[in-house]
Amino acid sequence: MPAKNHLTQEQRERLLKTLKEDENPYVREKVLILLLMNEGKTYQEISNFLQIAYPTVAYWAVHGDPDKLESFLDGRREGNFRKVTKKYEEVLLEIIEKEPSEYGYEFGRWTAARLATYLEKATGIKLSGSQVRRILERKKYVYLWAKYSLEDKQNPEKRKIFKEKLAEYLKITLATPERLQVWFWDESGFSLRVIRRKTWGRKGYRKKVAGQRRRGRVNIMGGLRYHDKKRMNFVIKKGNADVFYEQIKLLNTFLLEEWIEQGKQSEDFTKCSAKIVIILDNASFHKRKDILEKIASEMPNIILEFLPPYSPDYNLIELVWHSAKEYIAHRLFESVEQLEELLNKLLNEGGLVIKWERKIKNKGNAVY
Repeated sequence: MPAKNHLTQEQRERLLKTLKEDENPYVREKVLILLLMNEGKTYQEISNFLQIAYPTVAYWAVHGDPDKLESFLDGRREGNFRKVTKKYEEVLLEIIEKEPSEYGYEFGRWTAARLATYLEKATGIKLSGSQVRRILERKKYVYLWAKYSLEDKQNPEKRKIFKEKLAEYLKITLATPERLQVWFWDESGFSLRVIRRKTWGRKGYRKKVAGQRRRGRVNIMGGLRYHDKKRMNFVIKKGNADVFYEQIKLLNTFLLEEWIEQGKQSEDFTKCSAKIVIILDNASFHKRKDILEKIASEMPNIILEFLPPYSPDYNLIELVWHSAKEYIAHRLFESVEQLEELLNKLLNEGGLVIKWERKIKNKGNAVY
């Protein structure tokens, strides 16, 4: 093992310059081994610090010549090994930021193997998918689930108008909830079953998973009141127009009972109580004409405001569903009744603590 400070000043300066300027990470790694050796570090300390194999450190400590920088180059570059050029990396980084459709492909996202195949045609340099992946990792790219976007289906002008109207509603309800209440309304399903078909089994044997995904499912319809975060949710068999009408009636009954509990007369409820704005999506059963007419005639205090198309990010109750599903994700249930009981505690009795400032990813635009 070379002694501490075995490098001359000229050798040290040459190696430091190479460390700063050379584009090849493998050359820089070998140079760094020599510089650390010169500082008195042992093979094992260098191996641990750089997270490379001990024999690799020992080899380059002996065979790396500080006076011949070409000794640090990989001998495989001769023959059929093709070195990645700066131009190759530039083309790769340009392509990774664009959609495959821009290059005439039907698939939705790039993989390392697909990039390697395309770049071989574009540059003439043949690399494996794993080599392309390592280049991207060095450039600080990671292979993650992409965020689900609905922007291509949205109408920006309609979203802007609705956002301004919603902001005004929320401003009023926070200041004077006795004049106006805003409820966010939606439906969601909770299942005992894991949707993904992966399951544990003995190696070499593949289990069969039944395709009855609806079994063990609890469907919930309900609302979230904005100013005090009051939640009211109902278990339903199936979401349709008649069920929607019945749940809106139950909400109206609850609001009437609140009115009476405040010492007010029930006959004054329709004329004097707060207007109830319900924010909901564009499901067809929300808009059935006869149901809308019944709600308007029987519950005149209720105003239905429909979200712009493909805009779940404006519906705050999405955060409730998301938080509840996170809570039950890894819990075991012996029956649907147990799941229903827990959901009632979480959604109606305040058992679910929600961080209202958080975002929901993969739900179109981020939901706050």
